[in-house]
Amino acid sequence: MSGKRDPRANWLDDDPFEKMNNNSKTHTRARDDGNWRKPHIRVVTGSAGQPFFRAFNSPSENQRIPVHKGSIWHFSKTEVEHLTRATVAFTIALAFMSTGGIFGALSSPSSFLIGGVIYFIAISPAFVLHELAHKFAARNYGCWAEFRADSGGLRFGIILAAAFGIVFMAPGAVMVAGNTTKSQFGKIALAGPVTNVVLWLLGLMIILLGLAQYSIVEIIIVPWMWGNAILGTFNMIPWGPLDGKKIKTWSHTMFYFWAIVCGSMVWFTLTELNGLMG
Repeated sequence: MSGKRDPRANWLDDDPFEKMNNNSKTHTRARDDGNWRKPHIRVVTGSAGQPFFRAFNSPSENQRIPVHKGSIWHFSKTEVEHLTRATVAFTIALAFMSTGGIFGALSSPSSFLIGGVIYFIAISPAFVLHELAHKFAARNYGCWAEFRADSGGLRFGIILAAAFGIVFMAPGAVMVAGNTTKSQFGKIALAGPVTNVVLWLLGLMIILLGLAQYSIVEIIIVPWMWGNAILGTFNMIPWGPLDGKKIKTWSHTMFYFWAIVCGSMVWFTLTELNGLMG
């Protein structure tokens, strides 16, 4: 990987899909293995409301995007709105899960609110930081990258949680546009599951240090461990829009290594967590 980041990456800022007709003739070209890419970009295209199924996909045709100015840490108003919407919907679904569905929430509103707060603290970081890891990895390679919520996925997730007390949601994904090599593309995808592994290890460290004996920490740490283990492992499935497919396309070795790591987190959480907590 090149040790020096292309300074033109800081130019990227606004949503390129809003100004697709702008025929700017310049765009940063990212590299990782010393080979410059051809002067075209890969743009995520598709109808609104489907970012989860479009993220990181190759477009049907090459298109140009305009050059923008801004920091790698920039969050547009649109992105903040979408992140907030997805996080709130995810929290509502988790709150319904804590009460077993809408009937439990109606019979005990206080349990619904408390459950929402607990799961927001415990599980939301697994989702939010996973997506932000994709964003910052892509921006590091000089790509435009912003999170976009999937309204249909959010509605389905809330309805499912309200009806059955089960959380299964496609809240959205990071949309990426820019020149990338195959390895860069895979590393952008891998950044999400690796973040979940790091968060899971942080939780394990807290347990081993004996800090989970405090009641508030004990309440949060169990869903923290499960949330990161499941989210990381689920995203390693080599199918459709999930990270695993992109990682496997890049490197079978990296895919199987991290798939085993993520699967081991689930196994350890299932078989050893209660013993450590006791």
